[in-house]
Amino acid sequence: MPSIKNLTIILVALLIAACTSQNKSKGSKNFISQSDSLSFQYSEVTGIGLDSVYNRRDNSDVIKVGNTYYVWYTRMDSPVTSGYWGSIWYATSVDEGHTWQEQGKAVGLGEEGAFDSHSVFTPNILVFQNKYYLYYTGVKPTLGRSDKVFEGNSTNDFTAIGLAVADSPDGPFKRVENNPVLRVSKLAEDFDSYRIDDASLIIRDKKIWLYYKGRSIVDGKNGPRRTKMGVAIANQPEGPFTKTKGAIMDKSHEVLIWKEGKGIASLASVNFSINYADDALNFEPLYSNLKQIPKAPGLYRPFLTDAETSEIPGWGICMIYENKKTYLRRFEMLRR
Repeated sequence: MPSIKNLTIILVALLIAACTSQNKSKGSKNFISQSDSLSFQYSEVTGIGLDSVYNRRDNSDVIKVGNTYYVWYTRMDSPVTSGYWGSIWYATSVDEGHTWQEQGKAVGLGEEGAFDSHSVFTPNILVFQNKYYLYYTGVKPTLGRSDKVFEGNSTNDFTAIGLAVADSPDGPFKRVENNPVLRVSKLAEDFDSYRIDDASLIIRDKKIWLYYKGRSIVDGKNGPRRTKMGVAIANQPEGPFTKTKGAIMDKSHEVLIWKEGKGIASLASVNFSINYADDALNFEPLYSNLKQIPKAPGLYRPFLTDAETSEIPGWGICMIYENKKTYLRRFEMLRR
């Protein structure tokens, strides 16, 4: 029969084990679990929804400043639906993204000859030390075209990621001096030697992590279906950014990342999956074969800083292409 001393030791050990188990349970509530079911629910919005004059697409994440929600996006004159002929506009909401009011242009075209002189598109936002950093993709007219036409070919219409900064979410946004802050690789065999696009930002370990999608020039016209995701890291929002070695995820045409527990979750649209990485680099699939996933989505993220909540994302704004029109709508990510 155990002594009183041994019984005490056993009881203490059981108590510690119970507390540890309870803490683990509490800590895991924010993690995606494959035992959950995941679905998406959509609703129409006003102000940046279906429009007879303009097409809107490829919106940023949503942030909240005071009582106001902000979103940035690419806007084109109808009938143009491609972001390669767009500029960046923004809108505000006070009712969690159901009703929006377009406020104006945030970033226009760059100067003649600049990397972003033909179009600026796919914006995303980072809030850092009371400044607002707006990352975007830029492209110039096709090289060698004296008529300054953009062909949208698969050989020399290279893109780059630029940056504009403001003291207020309402601007004015001014381009940084070292634009573009991220360029395509000079090695043809690399996954990002032709196109880089779709910046999505987090702050991790006191560094700026810029996730992006890349297409290789060797893939030619098959590039879109072979898009991969990469990440570049810097000590400050303006860079310089250092790319990690190679792609970190295949089949990720649209980049959507968010903090999930201690790691990072990502939506990969090409293979309809959600993936997770404890170290923010080595992703493993958690959900696959998802249905009706949002297109070019941006999540509501309260603050894109180390203090950003790790709660399960609730809602965001995404794009829809329908009847030769592109416009924005609201979605909710539902887990049961």
